[in-house]
Amino acid sequence: MISKLIKALTRALLVALLVATPALVLPNVSSDATHIVILFSIFAGSLIFIEYFATYPSIVEFRYASPFNRLRFLAIFLTVFSLSVISRGRIEPTVLTNFLSNLGILVGHLIDFPYSPVRLMVIMLPDNASHELVVAVRTASGLSYMISLLTLAVFFIQMRILGWPARNGAFNVWINLPLFDPTAGGDVLPRLQRDGRLNIALGFLMPFLIPAIIKMMSDWVDPIYLDDPQTLIWTMSAWAFIPASLIMRGLAMGRVAELIDQNRKRAYAAAKGLQVI
Repeated sequence: MISKLIKALTRALLVALLVATPALVLPNVSSDATHIVILFSIFAGSLIFIEYFATYPSIVEFRYASPFNRLRFLAIFLTVFSLSVISRGRIEPTVLTNFLSNLGILVGHLIDFPYSPVRLMVIMLPDNASHELVVAVRTASGLSYMISLLTLAVFFIQMRILGWPARNGAFNVWINLPLFDPTAGGDVLPRLQRDGRLNIALGFLMPFLIPAIIKMMSDWVDPIYLDDPQTLIWTMSAWAFIPASLIMRGLAMGRVAELIDQNRKRAYAAAKGLQVI
């Protein structure tokens, strides 16, 4: 019980720190913004604490299939922290801020080719956007997209080369997929495969669709105010992290379906062997 409490509390503190990172790193944050960030940090940390301290899962998937959630947390934390440091460097430059800024500018220019997600994010900006805002959006989108791609590559290696999740022991579908009902009609195998492909397709399309939708809606509603550093940080982080998270979920569900299919084939082969004997 004590070990479970400590682990749940540690995860809650890390999530609260993630939410508060931009407000902690950025200079000249208003008191109203700080109060809102503190409120969101407490709410997010409490939600994670309740989820991991509870005996049965409710919303967090792959709870007992590390390092799935650890990779996702590391990806979003690195993205938020890096973009926060870059934004701070525009006011208080240091060696770290200059390094991350130059890295983001380099990656942004490399990925900024026609019809790329980064190019679409730049095109999404209003026509009267300043040159500084265009550079900031290109830098932030390039760096966040690079982190998401590296996260997908690491997870793919974990899954295909290191044998995730089989190396962690038996995989319990109900515990690790609480939002997926294996008894809700039909064979669980094609449902897992269908949901996995749907998540991968949606995750692949979202970085392209979101800027296009925002651009089309800009004639009726005000565009996102990316001049504010915190808005820019969270917008770029969500734009890169959510699609990568969906692709990871799709790959994971496909892997689970593959393991179920292998277990079925072994069971059928064993049953046939017993019948022959």
